[in-house]
Amino acid sequence: MKKDTRRRAREAALQILYQWDVGKLDIDRAIETFFDLQWADAQPPPDDLRAFASGLARGTVERLSDVDTLIANTTERWRPERMPVVDRLVLRMAVCELLRDTGTPPAVVINEALELARTFSTEESVKFVNGMLDGIRKKINRL
Repeated sequence: MKKDTRRRAREAALQILYQWDVGKLDIDRAIETFFDLQWADAQPPPDDLRAFASGLARGTVERLSDVDTLIANTTERWRPERMPVVDRLVLRMAVCELLRDTGTPPAVVINEALELARTFSTEESVKFVNGMLDGIRKKINRL
């Protein structure tokens, strides 16, 4: 899959997770709704984009307990439920991708998460996400 397609798929996964989190939707319904609305009047997304985005969103929800435990154990002051929604979802998604064997190097996963934070959140969030993911990556390497 091309780098640009993977980045767009991560953006789609973040938007799906946002619908799931804020809208309290079932993850499969959030995926379906996202793709139905996002591409309602346009050419459907490439199959690889849809598959990667759906798999990442679904995988994040399926591993939520493990992911949130890693996040919570990395900081004592910021439980996931107290974080801003976008920051929490970017972290959850990146941690899920770090835990899965996707073939993507950890540095790339972290950089992509920082780009998502930069696009959808604030510059302060970029620093926060970077620090959190660096600590989480080190913990995962010790597992």
